[in-house]
Amino acid sequence: MNFLEKITGSDMTKEMKAFESRAKKLPADYQVAWEKININLWEYSDFTGRNLMPILDGVLSLLEETADDGQSIQEVLGDDIKGFCSALVGEEGAKAYRDKWRQQLNNNIVKKLSK
Repeated sequence: MNFLEKITGSDMTKEMKAFESRAKKLPADYQVAWEKININLWEYSDFTGRNLMPILDGVLSLLEETADDGQSIQEVLGDDIKGFCSALVGEEGAKAYRDKWRQQLNNNIVKKLSK
């Protein structure tokens, strides 16, 4: 990845297109689950979203393997896709950058007010 790709995010666009082409080969119920997972995981992304690329790749590989084994999507993920996504990224309530920035802002305000 060169500097221009990193700045523009074109490397991530290429990866996402590759993920989408892989996901289109999955059965219909797996494709619906992939879309829900994709939507739910982005709330845990950092500023660029690069931290999610290995996670998305791993989830898609899991879906591909289980679809090949003939398992239903319910057997693989259960009913709680949002819970599955939060378990993937860490403990419940994993912090995104905006949460970290909010906490930092609150800490700075407390410091200013305590002077």
